[in-house]
Amino acid sequence: MNDARHFLVVSHTGRQSALEATGEVCSQLLVAGAVPVIAAEHWDDVHRFVPELNGAVKRFEEVDADSIELVMVLGGDGTILRAAELMRDHSVALLGVNLGHVGFLAESERDDLGYTVARALAREYTVEERMTLSVRAKVGDEVVYESWALNEVTVEKAERERMLEVVVEVDRRPLSSFGCDGIVMSTPTGSTAYSFSAGGPVVWPSVEALLLVPLSAHALFARPLVVGPESSLAVEILQRTEASAVIWCDGRRTFDLPPGSRVVVRRSPVPVRLARLHEAPFTDRLVNKFQLPVTGWRGPVGRD
Repeated sequence: MNDARHFLVVSHTGRQSALEATGEVCSQLLVAGAVPVIAAEHWDDVHRFVPELNGAVKRFEEVDADSIELVMVLGGDGTILRAAELMRDHSVALLGVNLGHVGFLAESERDDLGYTVARALAREYTVEERMTLSVRAKVGDEVVYESWALNEVTVEKAERERMLEVVVEVDRRPLSSFGCDGIVMSTPTGSTAYSFSAGGPVVWPSVEALLLVPLSAHALFARPLVVGPESSLAVEILQRTEASAVIWCDGRRTFDLPPGSRVVVRRSPVPVRLARLHEAPFTDRLVNKFQLPVTGWRGPVGRD
């Protein structure tokens, strides 16, 4: 079994459709002689729903994470973000099958499940690296929190009836101060997530950049910003602010921030690797995922 091929299967086990898909994927992997691996948090749900897998799959904790060839992710973007958490310290690609709504990070849909697993087994995919963010929160000279994000880091008010008073900084220089509901600091990958909902621009994932988007700012100059990948972004929560604040990383990891906190976001040296089955342009992904109207487009005639 030393040469066995291990595939980590991460699914949204709160949905029956995801459990059914997990059973199908594991069965197809087993028939091919591969070893499905299930994370401990999903182990009981998967075995309760698909009892025939007992003894045939391994727990994630029982295998060397570096021996995992590929991560099969069954769910929406939130499930892909969870898989990225699990494999943060290991250079393993994630292949997403969308079982959610938009599923912007996913590569295929539920109807293509068998085809997707076959392509994975045949190693017929390319790997795309997506930049991530590192974040550090300080109070005075003390580092109180450190983490990372694939989509975005947000600093938000924790109380609905009050607003945050902040100073925004780029490259260690102050840019503007204002009251707001929060600040989103995003990667190009996250430009179609929370940043998009807040009015930020869509940035092609091939562009290396950091985005900053204020949330409901009370200011004349509070426009979304796009800066270079080597820049740093910072948000200082002013001492005079009456609201408590919270930091969120990808909407999953959180930490409470007192007034006077300083949150610094930079590009992380560790990317997330996504497996791709198709070479479709990002434009087509935008059109398909957001169901954008393109009726009437005739296309270029000859060379532009």
